Amino acid sequence: MTAKSAAAAARATVYGYPRQGQHRELKKAVEGYWKGRVGADALRQTARDLRRSHWQQLADAGIHEVPSGDFSYYDHVLDTSVMVGAVPERHRAAVRTDALDGYFAMARGNQEVAPLEMTKWFDTNYHYLVPELGPDTVFTADSTKQVAELTEALALGHAARPVLVGPVTYLLLAKPAPGVAADFEPLTLLDRLLPVYAEVLADLRAAGAEWVQLDEPALVQDRTPAELNASSRAYRELGGAADRPKLLVATYFGRLGEALPVLAKAPVEGLAIDFTESGAANLQDLAAAGGLPGKRLVAGVVNGRNIWINGYAKSLSTLGTLLGLADRVDVSASCSLLHVPLDATAESDIDPQIARWLAFARQKTQEIAVLARGLARGTEAIAGELAANRADLGSRAGSALTHDPAVRARTAAVTEADGRRSQPYAERTAAQRAHLGLPLLPTTTIGSFPQTTELRAARADLRAGRIDTAGYEDRIKDEIREVLAFQEKAGIDVLVHGEPERNDMVQYFAEQLTGYLATQHGWVQSYGTRYVRPPVLAGDISRPEPMTVRWTTYAQSLTERPVKGMLTGPVTMLAWSFVRDDQPLGDTARQVALALRDEVDDLEAAGTSVIQVDEPALRETLPLRAADHAAYLGWATEAFRLTTGGVRPETQIHTHMCYAEFGDIVQAIDDLDADVISLEAARSHMQVARELAWHGYPREAGPGVYDIHSPRVPGAEEAAALLRKGLEAIPAERLWVNPDCGLKTRGWPETRASLENLVTAAREIRNELAAEGS
Repeated sequence: MTAKSAAAAARATVYGYPRQGQHRELKKAVEGYWKGRVGADALRQTARDLRRSHWQQLADAGIHEVPSGDFSYYDHVLDTSVMVGAVPERHRAAVRTDALDGYFAMARGNQEVAPLEMTKWFDTNYHYLVPELGPDTVFTADSTKQVAELTEALALGHAARPVLVGPVTYLLLAKPAPGVAADFEPLTLLDRLLPVYAEVLADLRAAGAEWVQLDEPALVQDRTPAELNASSRAYRELGGAADRPKLLVATYFGRLGEALPVLAKAPVEGLAIDFTESGAANLQDLAAAGGLPGKRLVAGVVNGRNIWINGYAKSLSTLGTLLGLADRVDVSASCSLLHVPLDATAESDIDPQIARWLAFARQKTQEIAVLARGLARGTEAIAGELAANRADLGSRAGSALTHDPAVRARTAAVTEADGRRSQPYAERTAAQRAHLGLPLLPTTTIGSFPQTTELRAARADLRAGRIDTAGYEDRIKDEIREVLAFQEKAGIDVLVHGEPERNDMVQYFAEQLTGYLATQHGWVQSYGTRYVRPPVLAGDISRPEPMTVRWTTYAQSLTERPVKGMLTGPVTMLAWSFVRDDQPLGDTARQVALALRDEVDDLEAAGTSVIQVDEPALRETLPLRAADHAAYLGWATEAFRLTTGGVRPETQIHTHMCYAEFGDIVQAIDDLDADVISLEAARSHMQVARELAWHGYPREAGPGVYDIHSPRVPGAEEAAALLRKGLEAIPAERLWVNPDCGLKTRGWPETRASLENLVTAAREIRNELAAEGS
């Protein structure tokens, strides 16, 4: 096919779409089902209605081929485990009794069984359920969901392409099941898994699928020769199957690199490649490989992970180059639009000037359609859109919001000494222990306590004007008193005020910093039914006035025990926001760090002796290629030290991380120079404690003993057993006892019981240690 005919054939498509609905209908239906207020049939009907609405939105925007199967009640990797029959033994009875309840038991656990482990989906803030596999795993095909959703879409008149997690990525994301040797490699199960995928593909073809998309984002990471050979074998076998639809292998989030020739040579009909993340490198590699003759190329030229408008001229230039490298070039976003909010037009409170710069999922589908039309018919067909796009891009580049001379001068004046504590850890830890007087195995929580219905109602009443600020603040004071009273009664050693005034750990701060914008309806799925509204980091950052000092000081006035000051760290402020794309991330991180440093200094001046600066996103934001790690970790750890470097030796700095793979950043965790770190460990059975020990981590640590992402209440003996595992890796004098994460999403009954059990476990282990020492 010539470049001209390839252009004429260009179509618009997307890899996936937000699941929740404009008003988070899915969240409400699923949580209603869990509470018994919504029946299974009503939940399924809500899901069908949402799928129908989403497909129609895409079609109305000009998307020619819509995805099916990307919808999920909880998580698409969990859906894949169900599709291939990889249900852990402990969940099988629940699945046999009721498939839907069993599915949610795998996702959340219940009082009888623990859930699957949860961790981050590559370098995003989306969490997936980790498959548990072993040498005895038997895969069986169950294409019920995938076929049903394809059938729905086709019946509604849409050209639909089913979306599956690819077999290589699925196995590379998996972990050895409990009881399986830690060195077991799930990828060794590939030959056992491929026939199951072949069966699912045959079922989809029989149901009317012309194309099926197989997502392989794991191939943009560093892969060994064995893993690349496995990928080649996988697609040689699947591509060689007689009874199958056409295959589109989708990669995203980075440079495909050494995997590109593997997929280019595979007997599949199409590749989808990201030309936004490492786009220039992918374009260069594709040209060097001789292109994709005879294949379909889906070009991801619209950023699916950020919310800034596309630069049409640049994207059309990229697409024009690609026309000579493939038989057919279609236009798409770089990845599923799952990672962005639904509709920017719902944001009525954002300055219209700034709103011109924003593109959420609906706007991105319109951009994709415009680019496909421009590619197919020529730029004269989209002359009006091109002119408006140039004007919008120009207004952003010239805005005073994006450049604050005072902020830039302060940032430029930063020196290496600003990011160093006045004493090394070995010296200041003695001062902290003397100052705080804590027992062995001190207990604490991560920060937030349950956000009750009454508290959310008070916040809504304040926004609606039904109560005034004084009335709202009285409600906050009541909540803080209740949280502190419970902690003191339970016997917790280092207290928190519970964060009742905070809507979200990033948004709360973003609303008080210049340069940030908050949305009202910009919900994005983090995990399951947990949705967040990432703020928009639009310009230079500064802190006009203290953000947390008032409530922390009030809480400390109610107790003699230390109350932690609680801040979100600079890397997480970036990772859980939609960041600027017009300057290096390290520059933005330094601006945020200096704003937070002012807050840390004010907390200390107000008498706060323990300050926690949370960085759960430090690992999440790690680049997917090892060659890029050092540069990222350099500015990321510098930003944390810049935030905390000005405090006195006796002030104890904590940090917190959760739900990520920490083994490959332990040195960076050490480089933060925090005094205490708390980490998720319950679902991973203290794996992180062992990783800290292997590294020789010299500081205090609190590997979590209470999985707060499950509704189950761990007994005191369960928590004690985890503590004993922790003590195998971390000396008692450096071990803290805490939950995995904040308690905002939990209810008070389970929170009370779980924390009381946590304190009981700590006391039990203290007594055991005392008896051993006597």
